[in-house]
Amino acid sequence: MPAAQKQDRGRFMTLFDAYLMVDWSAEARPKLGRDSIWLALVERSVRGLRLAMLENAPTRQGARVRIADLLADLAAQGKRTLVGFDFSLGYPAGTAAALGLKGLPWQAMWDRLAAAIDDGADNANNRFAVADRLNAAIGQEAGPFWGHPQGRRFEHLAMTRPTYGALPERRIGERYISGPQPVWKLSGAGSVGSQALTGIPAVRLLRRDRRLGEICRVWPFETGLAPLDDAATRRHPVILAEIYPSLVTPLAQGEVVKDALQVQAIAGHFARLDEAGVLPALFAGARDLSAQERRIVESEEGWVLGVDLPGIRAGREKVDIDGLFSSAFAYIDDPEAIYRESRRIIETEADLSQVPLEARALAVRLIHTCGMTDLPRDLDLSRDAVARGRAALEAGAPVLTDVEMVAKGIIARRLPAANKVFCKVAGKAAAERAASQGGTRSAAGIDLLVPQMEGAVMAIGNAPTALFRVLEVVAAGGPRPALVIGMPVGFVGAAESKRALALSGLDYIAVHGRRGGSAMAAAAVNALMGGI
Repeated sequence: MPAAQKQDRGRFMTLFDAYLMVDWSAEARPKLGRDSIWLALVERSVRGLRLAMLENAPTRQGARVRIADLLADLAAQGKRTLVGFDFSLGYPAGTAAALGLKGLPWQAMWDRLAAAIDDGADNANNRFAVADRLNAAIGQEAGPFWGHPQGRRFEHLAMTRPTYGALPERRIGERYISGPQPVWKLSGAGSVGSQALTGIPAVRLLRRDRRLGEICRVWPFETGLAPLDDAATRRHPVILAEIYPSLVTPLAQGEVVKDALQVQAIAGHFARLDEAGVLPALFAGARDLSAQERRIVESEEGWVLGVDLPGIRAGREKVDIDGLFSSAFAYIDDPEAIYRESRRIIETEADLSQVPLEARALAVRLIHTCGMTDLPRDLDLSRDAVARGRAALEAGAPVLTDVEMVAKGIIARRLPAANKVFCKVAGKAAAERAASQGGTRSAAGIDLLVPQMEGAVMAIGNAPTALFRVLEVVAAGGPRPALVIGMPVGFVGAAESKRALALSGLDYIAVHGRRGGSAMAAAAVNALMGGI
């Protein structure tokens, strides 16, 4: 565990370092904004609570993958995370038995839903058809599930509230709060049943993620109704729980989507309870539960974290979003976390399938430098260019650049053989040569580098004329570089000079077209030394 984190934990004596709250959606198509999926990650730092991330996910599959990546990343940092989902993780007592399911009721219900729900990458899903089949299996004329869009017909799924028969309308824990609709209601104002039908399979997949399986537990099904302590979260640093964001009322300046405010507010609420030493006891549930009720909660129904906090009433506590965090902006300020998140975004958004395996680290670094995930389509390199460039550097070859900006961008301390970096464009000699012979100072600077050119690594990141001059020198029988990195930028000559490089017979790395630049040329040299 990092020293700063140990100091932080000792100061606050908290169960968790991070609080990831999820506002789910059962939308049948990708959607952003109101009534879509929102994720808020609040972390504790030496400067106080900070909103590390606020994201709006258009699809459930995308949200689940993002949550899994976040949790794996936080765990790798040694951080303990409370994860809250705003939908029921269990059904009223007797549901599993009514369906004829065997084994632990909550687990059997999760398995049944996972097998039945089809939830596509585009959010298209069959939740109403599944509810219709579940009603039929339970054997009631209609219900307990109810509610569906107008214009659709189902044999066993009524549009309006039916009689529930032997099954309870609500779970035991819901007697402590007013407001939430029963989990049976799938459509209409305030309905939450569709979120549970689509959400439970997603949480089940999270629980089974190979990176999380050993460190993750679902409360209270796998932990029991008992206070959490430091040892418990040390063994299992990821705790998945059910939450009710409307326990608190968020306050903020300006017009902000309510769902976005609520996930921030409830995350801050639990973080404050954690700091106050109140949070551990909330995992024990209400004190007035009978032994039988506790067994039902632990085996089938689940519990909503914090609903039994003495004196709490839904919406009574006001949370000032603007004053909650140490910074008003959600951004990552840890260098290692920035690296990891950059790498994740690049690998998610960029198509690296056509890039040779040995050049993928190079492609990632170039994308990281320019911020353009479509860059691989223009990346071109000769066979074994990366290996030959690296070998030249390891053998002590100098690095020759067309402009000082490229030279300054090369990480000299990582050069494998204390390689020299040369650039002649800024000197008096280049200016005089350009004035007397015509042409650009960049091309004149290349002429002054000819004595060092044999076997060198050349990085051209600014001037097309410099790259053309390198090719002219070689074509006239002059010294041949070991590798030419051709990334001049601009509208005149940039694309043409890189096309000529690709036909020159030299080993090369190029980004075709108009884009390029000093930063990218330097990044390509740095990539030869490994790392992002």
